[in-house]
Amino acid sequence: MSDALINGLAGAGGGIIAQLLTYPLQTVNTRQQTERDLKREKRKLGTIEHMCQVVKQEGWERLYGGLAPSLAGTAASQGVYYYFYQVFRNQAEAAALARSKKGLGDGSVGMFSSLLVAAFAGVACLMEPSRWMVLIFTVRSVNVLMTNPIWVIVTRMQTHRKMTKDQTAASESSPSSDEQALVAVEPRPYGTFNTIREVYDEAGVTGFWKGVIPTLIMVSNPSMQFMLYETMLTKLKKKRALKGSNNVTALETFLLGAVAKLGATVTTYPLLVVKSRLQAKQVTTGDKRHQYKGTLDAILKMIRYEGLYGFYKGMSTKIVQSVLAAAVLFMIKEELVKGAKLLLSNATSSKIKSKPS
Repeated sequence: MSDALINGLAGAGGGIIAQLLTYPLQTVNTRQQTERDLKREKRKLGTIEHMCQVVKQEGWERLYGGLAPSLAGTAASQGVYYYFYQVFRNQAEAAALARSKKGLGDGSVGMFSSLLVAAFAGVACLMEPSRWMVLIFTVRSVNVLMTNPIWVIVTRMQTHRKMTKDQTAASESSPSSDEQALVAVEPRPYGTFNTIREVYDEAGVTGFWKGVIPTLIMVSNPSMQFMLYETMLTKLKKKRALKGSNNVTALETFLLGAVAKLGATVTTYPLLVVKSRLQAKQVTTGDKRHQYKGTLDAILKMIRYEGLYGFYKGMSTKIVQSVLAAAVLFMIKEELVKGAKLLLSNATSSKIKSKPS
């Protein structure tokens, strides 16, 4: 089994576990980002309060709306990403080592050039050491295009709200407060296939690629994350090497992953809000301030009617969710990689010993 395949499978496994642990937070965050009810906005519920409200009014299952397609999308995107990440990183390390033998560089892959190439793919030909990051950027972009329909479905399912008897009656007369809604009533099942049909009826095939532009721009998020993570990990290993050890514990990997994700999330969060607004069910009647024709239209309307605050709705929830998910993912992935390599090493040793001398 190749090193890249091990990392790909470990990345998929780590991503699934991280998603399972943090999915309720992700659901609440998506609802916060796409909130268009002025009464709810004024209340500004905290993360825990929001979760309790969902459980009270809609049931526990609504915190896990869209979990199945989300796990499928996570496994696919993380598995593919980590596979190719390792393939290109191995090539980059080999190239850097070859140059160091010629007296060029210290044999390590540059941090700053990696970030630049990930953000500005056009300068790839000027930076030989970082071509692997350009390839990762390309793979990630293709990955986004292929999995965007899954995330549109997930966003719709996360933001779908059960109507209540009081709210159903109020929709025909006058609005009522959230506290008056006690009994949840769902007009029809809202599963994956129902969501697919709704998206198609609303915008046709192109509806499954809503929000793809901000998502493609957000490809820089994992690039920033890996730049920070690999830099901190390399420095930590160098310090350990001076003490005669190169071992990094699971807790240290967890903390490094958390810090790296924190930096990347804060930087790209406004794009995530725009993406969620575009992928959520569009308002077809009433206030036109929340009817978005595209990415630019959404950005301009948010600036005009909501100000900068609109781009940072629910950021505290997202920071907790994404940092925890990334930390768990990195920790689980590294432990799975170590375990797989150990098993393969033991299996190889056993085969060698079993051969007749």
